[in-house]
Amino acid sequence: MYYIESSTVNFPAVRQIKVLILLYFERYHGVWLIFFLLGLGTLLPWNFFMNATMYFTSRLKNSSLVGSSANQTEAACEHCNILEAKFNNVMTLCAMLPLLVCTCLNSFLHALISQRLRVMGSLLFIMLIFIITTILVKVPLKPLPFFSITMVKIVIINSFGAVLQGSLFGMAGLLPASYTTPIMSGQGLAGTFAAFAMICAIASGSELDDAALGYFITACVVIFLSILSYTILPKLDMCIPTRTF
Repeated sequence: MYYIESSTVNFPAVRQIKVLILLYFERYHGVWLIFFLLGLGTLLPWNFFMNATMYFTSRLKNSSLVGSSANQTEAACEHCNILEAKFNNVMTLCAMLPLLVCTCLNSFLHALISQRLRVMGSLLFIMLIFIITTILVKVPLKPLPFFSITMVKIVIINSFGAVLQGSLFGMAGLLPASYTTPIMSGQGLAGTFAAFAMICAIASGSELDDAALGYFITACVVIFLSILSYTILPKLDMCIPTRTF
């Protein structure tokens, strides 16, 4: 057995190395968690918005036709049925077209607008839209104005969502590949969580308005957590796995 003289070991240096290694893992996992929340915040709001499709189509049925004449009722119902039938198609168009355009524009926006402004601005605008959507659950509207407002909200959500996703992946691309994984994991969880929430809402027999209210409030909470995590991110060092102490 060999013994090492205590004078040859620099215990403060060893302790400092242990502290640095501990800080490395804490910061790495902290940044990993923040990227995970940001990935969750990019897709979960839109997935929850699509979960409420039955709520949106139910709002397109005019319930104020009881005292109307037969001809007026028939004409109004026909108009409402057109809006209800075309809702999914128009929603897909209003979602995919802005997503495509803004994804392409994001390639040029990075040179004109700072990354922090793009990410924070997108999150704040999406959160504002979901707050408005949550309020409108309890506000009665006629089918045509409700349809128009909903389509405008879809365009805004997907426009800023495209900018947010592009900026987030661009930020992760400056770091090692291990930082891209939490973004993809967060987006995967967003779809899983949305499907699970929809199953729970159906199984519990909740009213469409109550289920939609729960979807939108949850989306607002997730977006708020994403904003909070992004404000914390600059305070953490970007720990590169190949970094030596």
